[in-house]
Amino acid sequence: MTADPGTLPYRPCVGIVLANPAGLVFAGQRIDTPGAWQMPQGGIDEGETPEAAAARELREETGVPAELARIEACTPNWLTYDLPTELLGRVWGGRFRGQKQLWFLMRFSGQDSDIRLDDGHPEFSTWAWMAPEAVTEAIVPFKRDIYRQVFGALGPLL
Repeated sequence: MTADPGTLPYRPCVGIVLANPAGLVFAGQRIDTPGAWQMPQGGIDEGETPEAAAARELREETGVPAELARIEACTPNWLTYDLPTELLGRVWGGRFRGQKQLWFLMRFSGQDSDIRLDDGHPEFSTWAWMAPEAVTEAIVPFKRDIYRQVFGALGPLL
């Protein structure tokens, strides 16, 4: 039986808005959810700073090393989202109601060939540079509001 979602904590997480020089944003199509696109994101490990987690997640999910992606900004506050009822108890061992995220705008200075989805444990089957509106439209519906908040805070800097 799933615990009352209101009593569960949020999972601490970072998200990365990886922007190319033209102001387009990296989005990957999830391997486990064909048709669902998202920006890189992931949990913060014990003792890890959000900045270090962002660099690690970017490398793990896109193959892009820290020297090719400079942090330019961060959302001023943690942003939260709740999992839909059907995912509670199935995601993260049922320990979290959703995620609280700090989002980092990182400027990509490499070449498209520097993006490698096949490093480590791939999460994306393919990727593309997209306008923020297209990424927001392509994300799973329960994350759409958080993407609007992310681009409301960081979009003007793209």
